[in-house]
Amino acid sequence: MNENASTAPVGPDETERVRLAVYRGFARTGHAPSVPELSALTALAPDRVRQEMRTLHERHDLVLDPQDEDQVVMAHPFASVPLGFSVMGTRTLWWGGCAWDSFALPHLLKDEPDVLVATRCPACDTPHAWVVGRQAPPKGDQVAHFLTPMSRAWDDVVHTCGNQRLFCSTDCVDTWLHETGHERGYVMDLPTLWRFAGGWYTGRLDAGYVRRDPAAAASYFAEVGLHGTFWGLPE
Repeated sequence: MNENASTAPVGPDETERVRLAVYRGFARTGHAPSVPELSALTALAPDRVRQEMRTLHERHDLVLDPQDEDQVVMAHPFASVPLGFSVMGTRTLWWGGCAWDSFALPHLLKDEPDVLVATRCPACDTPHAWVVGRQAPPKGDQVAHFLTPMSRAWDDVVHTCGNQRLFCSTDCVDTWLHETGHERGYVMDLPTLWRFAGGWYTGRLDAGYVRRDPAAAASYFAEVGLHGTFWGLPE
């Protein structure tokens, strides 16, 4: 018997190896690694990579393209498709999945103390850009509008993320809601969005990361100043 067997370090399991390779690939390049790239990074056969990707999709750690499950659409806070935001770092350009995810990136990426987040107001097409860092929220009177309540966020997560947008003002939110026929969701100012994004993804690039359960998520929402049934909280 190998005397060192009981004390040898235990590495990540195969599912976690694929998760880490996807997230770290996104962080490093701004793009989702392909199945062949993931196979090389994890030393797993391509079919095994695909199996683990489906497991991660079912666990809501990844979002796969329903038409081509070899393609990762989202690995929050990263996206491989444009959903209204670009996020520029020192050397890397990412698609921001939504207002929430775009503001989260400098908090997650240790080598990026701040990033340039750019978007357009969905109501009037006015361009907006902010330098978003870890020390303080960016200045501005713009507001974020989240359309889909958190209890239904995963019904169609791409639609949910695509409708977490930044507007010039509440007037622009009201104009957009009138034009689209949507019911009003939840509106927050930039400091609240910045606090909300700041700690949500902490540890996601590390081995052993575990997603918050609903109770822990609700506690986090309350801590950063959110309220109401939209977030599963008291009014």
